[in-house]
Amino acid sequence: MNFARDLVDAADPSRLALVSLSAKGERREIPFGAVADRSARLAGTLVGRDVGRGDVVMTVIGNRPEWVYAMVACFRLGAVALPCTEQLRAPDLRARIEAAAPRAVIADERDAGTVAAAGFDGPLLVVPDERLFATEPAPAAELEGDDPALLVFTSGTSGAPKPIRHGQRYLPGQHPQAEHWYGAREGDLCWCTAASGWSKSARNTFIAPWLRGASALLHDARFEPEERLNMIEREGVDVLCMAPTEYRAIAKRAELGPLPGLRHAVAAGEPLNPEIVALWHGAAGVALHDGYGQTETGALTGMPIGPPVRPGSMGKPLPGFNVWVDEGELCADPATVPTFFLDGPRDRPWRTGDRARQDEDGYLWFEGRTDDVIISAGYRIGPFEVESALVSHPAVAEAAAIAAPDEERGQVVRAVVVLRDGYAPGDALAAQLQGHVKDQTAPYKYPRIVDFAEALPKTASGKIKRAVLRRGQ
Repeated sequence: MNFARDLVDAADPSRLALVSLSAKGERREIPFGAVADRSARLAGTLVGRDVGRGDVVMTVIGNRPEWVYAMVACFRLGAVALPCTEQLRAPDLRARIEAAAPRAVIADERDAGTVAAAGFDGPLLVVPDERLFATEPAPAAELEGDDPALLVFTSGTSGAPKPIRHGQRYLPGQHPQAEHWYGAREGDLCWCTAASGWSKSARNTFIAPWLRGASALLHDARFEPEERLNMIEREGVDVLCMAPTEYRAIAKRAELGPLPGLRHAVAAGEPLNPEIVALWHGAAGVALHDGYGQTETGALTGMPIGPPVRPGSMGKPLPGFNVWVDEGELCADPATVPTFFLDGPRDRPWRTGDRARQDEDGYLWFEGRTDDVIISAGYRIGPFEVESALVSHPAVAEAAAIAAPDEERGQVVRAVVVLRDGYAPGDALAAQLQGHVKDQTAPYKYPRIVDFAEALPKTASGKIKRAVLRRGQ
């Protein structure tokens, strides 16, 4: 198999692949012929930098065509694509560089300085630069399903973010969710708004639409609720994929009205509350189909297309996927999940760490995490990441990061901080600590709530009692 050869090269070269909207408002329509040519030539440039099959290539690029070309170039060579969000700071990138040892980095011109500050000393290819596409096209490698294709980092309860490897089978393995949940059809224009670098963007920005004969919309700009509504109408978006936080923000901060051209809408990444489903259906005339997946697994469930939506449910297991609830925890059989990660267990059930229930009709309902991971606006945040940034400040002796409920984001990060001698709690110091975290790590991780305490509640072995902090004791 080879995704670049079998899907991109094989497509009608005149068929629309991408609609690109830049931060400056420039609009481009890019056919498959151009994607095939530019990605193959970029692959040739990578070969000239000694990148080969199995080598890791990190990308730090916005939602622009060059990110898609870079990903497809990696798939063509059999190189392992490591997409990173532009929100990562130099320490975040340094940790990924040390863990993954990329052979080369392709970075947006606005991110090249951050990559350099992270200490990368290998080939750094900066986009946009037409010289990257001036070489001869590289041939497509013959690949197997278990050859690595994608590397994505995910946050856990403890320790730094961990690398998750997906095989080449992950790419065509998006067919079930693309058809039965995402709902793309031939000729559609699909818009997955996730920033490049996230697991959902890697599979749903262009892979899922292309597998179904649809085109993908790229918008390289920050989220503005009113602007997003205008773009959905102006561009004629048929299928919309957003985080629940974005649906909530639009409902709260924009003039939500009928969207007759929008046929289908999906949500994933965090719980989707029933009130927002009802509001969008009533005001915009579109039913929101919730779904569930993990970085390790890809999409596992989705609200079926056809039957009435059940607000609050994350749908049913995708066709062919064996997913069930065991003692309150959602589990999956890896043998039935084509997108399951390479280093995961194959001989036993995968326990997701999420609590759920399943009703008599087979619909699944999310009930919360079994660990301390914070899910805020669709971002998965490990407490360790926030705590590490906080304790690097000279005023902080200890810190604990926990989730606090939030109407728009679902959860936000709340920090409980113990100060060193000589420092006094107060609003000014809280703001200073928030800014410090933004400087040390990706801004979405910063604590929106900072509380001060004399000490943190701990077990006899010294572990923080996060449940006690969540209860406010």
